[in-house]
Amino acid sequence: MRAKDIMATGYGAQHIKPYRNVSEDMPVVNVLPRLLDSPDGKLGVKAEDEVVGVIDRNSLLEGIGRMIAARDDCSVITLECAPADYSASRIAHAVEDTDAHLVDLWSVPADGGRMRVTLRVRRNDPSATVHSLERYGYEVVSVYGNDYGDSEMAALRLLELKTLMNV
Repeated sequence: MRAKDIMATGYGAQHIKPYRNVSEDMPVVNVLPRLLDSPDGKLGVKAEDEVVGVIDRNSLLEGIGRMIAARDDCSVITLECAPADYSASRIAHAVEDTDAHLVDLWSVPADGGRMRVTLRVRRNDPSATVHSLERYGYEVVSVYGNDYGDSEMAALRLLELKTLMNV
């Protein structure tokens, strides 16, 4: 997605100062830091030396929202690892080992010099995927899934039943 895909047209484009303009072909990931540094939260979008639109925080948020497909059948898993252990392909293998589909993967630096990786996997119950990631050596720090709480509760009840049967 490019700057021209998220710009708002019409209002006040001629009043944007020249030092706060971006090219219409600039990728959105490069637009975001410039927009955050802009004092008024606006950037002009230039095409052939003419300002053709404006990017503000609302238009950027709407554009990023269009990039992320809404899915009700996905779970979100966040893991941490050392930067040397980070490998998107290895993480994808761990997900695919559980016959789940990796929808999105975002990585950012975390505290203590570690990497924080957030995954969206196409699976209502991410338990198997969590176990696979842990087998691959990743530390899972949070999990959100539609059925995940139910499966944890079922596992606890099963352990309680096993304990009662062993008495």
